[in-house]
Amino acid sequence: MKGLNKVTLIGNLGKDPELRKLEGDIAVVKLTLATTEGYKDEKGQTHTHTEWHNVVLWRGLAEMAEKYLKKGSMVCIEGKLRTRSYEDKNKEKRFVTEVIGDNVIMLDKKEST
Repeated sequence: MKGLNKVTLIGNLGKDPELRKLEGDIAVVKLTLATTEGYKDEKGQTHTHTEWHNVVLWRGLAEMAEKYLKKGSMVCIEGKLRTRSYEDKNKEKRFVTEVIGDNVIMLDKKEST
């Protein structure tokens, strides 16, 4: 049986997208996306929790993000989870889990001119 690796997140960008070009002129953007949840405790007090997600966009999506998105932009990102490893400065193996975006929907209201 095949598995399903699908993620849908709605949140706000933590900083402006920075476009990088890799060998072969391939565009890539790494984003930080904040999702915030709220709940009320038994005393009726409201609490919030913010989770930060690392998002990677490739090619056309990367170029679109760099052109139209900015810190604070609200977006819906659909994609899949991917975990990769790397060596840090001390030669220790580290792991990072990222969302590889397949679709981006901009949710900010249009500014009136």
